[in-house]
Amino acid sequence: MLFLLFAATAIYSQTQKNPVSGVIIYPDGEPLAGANIIIKGTTAGVSADLDGSYTIYVKNGQTLVFSYLGMESQEIIYNGQTELNVTLQDKADELDQITLVAFGKQKKASVIGSVSTINPSDLKISSSNLTTALAGRLSGIIAYQRSGEPGRDNAEFFIRGVTTFGYRRSPLILIDNIELTTTDLARLQPDDIASFSIMKDATATALYGARGANGVILVSTKEGKEGPAKLNIRYERSLSMPTRSLDIADPITYMKLHNEAISTRDPLGGRAYSLERIKITQQANRNQNVYPAVNWFDELFEENTFNDRFNFNLSGGGKVARYYLASTVNSDNGILKVDNRNNFNNNIKFKRISLRSNVNIDITKTTEISVRFNGNFDDYNGPIDSGEDLYRKALQTNPVLYPKFFEPDLTYANSQHILFGNAGQNGDYLNPYADMVRGYKDESRSMILASIQLKQDLSFVTEGLNLRVLGNTTRESFFNLNRFYNPYYYSIGSYDAGIDQYSLFELNPNSGTEFLNYNEGDKVITTSFYGEAAINYNRTFDDKHAVTGLLVGIIREQKFANAGNLQRSLPFRNIGVSGRFTYAYDNRYFSEFNFGYNGTERFAKNERFGFFPSAGLGWIISNEKFWESFKDKISKLKLKATFGIVGNDAIGSEADRFFYISQVNTNSGANATSFGLNYQTYIPGISIDRYPNDQITWETAKQTNIGLEIGLFRKIDIQADLFRQYRSNILMDRSQVPATLGLQAPLRANIGEASSEGFEVSIDYNDSFSNGLWVSARSNFTYATNKFEVYEELDYVGAGLPWKSRLGQNINQPHGLIAERLFVDEADIANSPLQTFGDYLAGDIKYKDINNDGRIDSNDEVAIGHSTTPEIIYGFGASAGFKDFDFSFFFQGSARSSFFVDAFNTAPFIDNSPDKIGNNALLQVWADDHWSENNRDLYAAWPRLSDQVVDNNNRPSTWFLKNGAFLRLKSVELGYTLSEKGLLKKASIKNMRFYLSGTNLLTFSSFKLWDIEMGGNGLGYPIQRVFNIGANINF
Repeated sequence: MLFLLFAATAIYSQTQKNPVSGVIIYPDGEPLAGANIIIKGTTAGVSADLDGSYTIYVKNGQTLVFSYLGMESQEIIYNGQTELNVTLQDKADELDQITLVAFGKQKKASVIGSVSTINPSDLKISSSNLTTALAGRLSGIIAYQRSGEPGRDNAEFFIRGVTTFGYRRSPLILIDNIELTTTDLARLQPDDIASFSIMKDATATALYGARGANGVILVSTKEGKEGPAKLNIRYERSLSMPTRSLDIADPITYMKLHNEAISTRDPLGGRAYSLERIKITQQANRNQNVYPAVNWFDELFEENTFNDRFNFNLSGGGKVARYYLASTVNSDNGILKVDNRNNFNNNIKFKRISLRSNVNIDITKTTEISVRFNGNFDDYNGPIDSGEDLYRKALQTNPVLYPKFFEPDLTYANSQHILFGNAGQNGDYLNPYADMVRGYKDESRSMILASIQLKQDLSFVTEGLNLRVLGNTTRESFFNLNRFYNPYYYSIGSYDAGIDQYSLFELNPNSGTEFLNYNEGDKVITTSFYGEAAINYNRTFDDKHAVTGLLVGIIREQKFANAGNLQRSLPFRNIGVSGRFTYAYDNRYFSEFNFGYNGTERFAKNERFGFFPSAGLGWIISNEKFWESFKDKISKLKLKATFGIVGNDAIGSEADRFFYISQVNTNSGANATSFGLNYQTYIPGISIDRYPNDQITWETAKQTNIGLEIGLFRKIDIQADLFRQYRSNILMDRSQVPATLGLQAPLRANIGEASSEGFEVSIDYNDSFSNGLWVSARSNFTYATNKFEVYEELDYVGAGLPWKSRLGQNINQPHGLIAERLFVDEADIANSPLQTFGDYLAGDIKYKDINNDGRIDSNDEVAIGHSTTPEIIYGFGASAGFKDFDFSFFFQGSARSSFFVDAFNTAPFIDNSPDKIGNNALLQVWADDHWSENNRDLYAAWPRLSDQVVDNNNRPSTWFLKNGAFLRLKSVELGYTLSEKGLLKKASIKNMRFYLSGTNLLTFSSFKLWDIEMGGNGLGYPIQRVFNIGANINF
């Protein structure tokens, strides 16, 4: 009986749920409201109240998991305790506590420089191109995308805007400390990224010296961790389509308005199309080979296409060795139609394979070797002309002149080739369909990178000392080839309407071919070597005095296998020494000094080396004792200020490599020297392509940054920066050189200067609630503007034309005439200043006479609109999760930018371009809203029609200058995660997540012709809207 009683008691105690209570707090003792307490292995749990208290019922032996967003989780086994008080610690992962900085890492609290970081998961969008995810995601980046063509869709981006009008404006890109290109960054898989940082001010970038003037993007890839192998697999299938397509007027409207375009300029000029032809073309049962009505966009392009992305990574390791292995295969397709009568596929297909291996080996307890291998292999297949060119040609082709191809007549019934339509002699008129299907182009690019790094702990010498040595080699190759045939072009020779039979006339019988020819393109092979040695010291004395020191030496060499000229045949080399010293007292006061001392071969000996220092101070006010009473509301308050000088030696093209050496051309043919009236007489001889200048030196930038970091209620983080930069020694051609000197090449000197300034703000919010809901939100705003300070130009002020001077204006400021309205009638023209751009009539654009001289000419052009590069980029979004569901969205915006609609290439009906490409198509917006005798609207979207180029209307002016501001729903994602239980557990699957996502879903803008983010490139390959379905499995 006693045995049974004790057994029953034991069983009861194991099944009985007992209450346990307690308080969950932050490390400083403040209550942690909303913390989650869950019984491990179940969905049962509670959340802490506002005072951090909780009560939960639990069985003996069960494990309680205490967690909160941004804090390290704790697990405690319940063994009958009635009270469990828990202190959660801040997460010690890299993103929360450690920031990637130049040549190393720093505690986030001690960073004085302006550095923005982003969680790599926020860069995952429905695209194979990482650069398209940057706009609006991080403060300090000005980014935009101008094309959606696969393999050609890199975004352009600048850190804190455009800061120079010199040769190189883009930031330095470092992936695992190795300098790589924008293309390499674009191909990087977000799943492989451990940390992503943007370094923006001089203190953050000074160690890079000559390379850091335009900011630095610093990326590190993942490494293996000790533990069992973990396998992650991701697969995505996406449907892509243009965000907006050009709206083309129908062929009948085109014909009628083409007639109007002739008669409105010359009433006696006749008609392009007879009324009978227009009537027949409207008939559905007409012979469409004889009376074509072609929408070239519909004939060339599909409405959508499918793409695939696959990625897997495997990581793990033991106490000695750890590994991270990854592979990515992406396949992106274009939206070009394929003609099945060809035995090849000429649609755009861009395939990328990426391989990555990161292995860390502990040789001893103090010595670690890291071996990294990365290979990127890109294959591009597409038409001979680019997708962008085909879009432009589709707009530049008459829709009713000929069909894309003819069905064979009796004569050509057994033809082995496609009978492409045309109307000009020898195919002078364009047939974009023939250009699309006449062949294909193969491009191949491969990049193979191998590096080895040694880390040696030198604590046996003195505590906190360590050594790091890195060696890297990169091999990059590129080649392309074309396979093509020469199309046979035909036109209608005769047509018998009675029996509906036509005969064809062959336009180019002697130049067409029925076989694929072969043409080799470019071949480039580049080899780079990079070496780095660094000694680092990091030590804290008496728990208050934190001292760090870093000294780095670097060497870089690059060689071209197919140099092409003597200058390029010589290796490109740079060397440098950099250093950093920091001191922090009691985690309250911080100071930092950095320097870069770099050498370059581009300059003469007296200018070959440059010294670029920076310094900064920081103060965490919230760590002061007097701030204790405010910490529950303002949990963090930090002030910081930096100043420094950084340099740039990439101030010219490769042809300008050795500024201090003259370049003499001994093979200039018959055009060595010109003289006489308008220099129209040439004689052979030796010419000079470059005059030596041993005073040319580094472009330098003085940068100032003042920053503020605020934490509110332990849930909101705000970071704000004011910045200013003054760029000097910008290389320019001298414009004030008398022609009487007889110079054959421009003189160049470091005489340009520019300034830039702005501010940026980022706000992050993270919270979780008692019902298991968690929410995070992020927003950022960047404003960056610039202006010319010193720019050698004509003396416009002395000439009475101060508005033509670039001084004080934005570097990318558009210039043009101010369009007042359209002319009313001939009397209006007679009573207005003379416009010197050719003939014009009522309904043509009337410009403002800026200098009041009674003439409108180039002297009346002024700064108009905003910069063509956006001065404002912003973004905001949020993520939320509840139990197994998660949802996120992100908006991207741009403001203070302008762009021109290309008046020449969108002008309908014109037929005298240099390429003889035929009559331009008619945009629907011009058809709906143009000036005419029946619509004398002085502010119509398009002026008076014409079938000839009207130079007066094609001038850059405010008439065709558009506001580039927009707001876009960049991405939306909905996911569902299955946790490790049931069948998943048996299959060793930790979790499985399924998700639906979309990119570029909605755009809000007053501009409707094309996707506004493309700006002035709107006639090219459109940006894509993408719908995506994916699965992510973790084993």
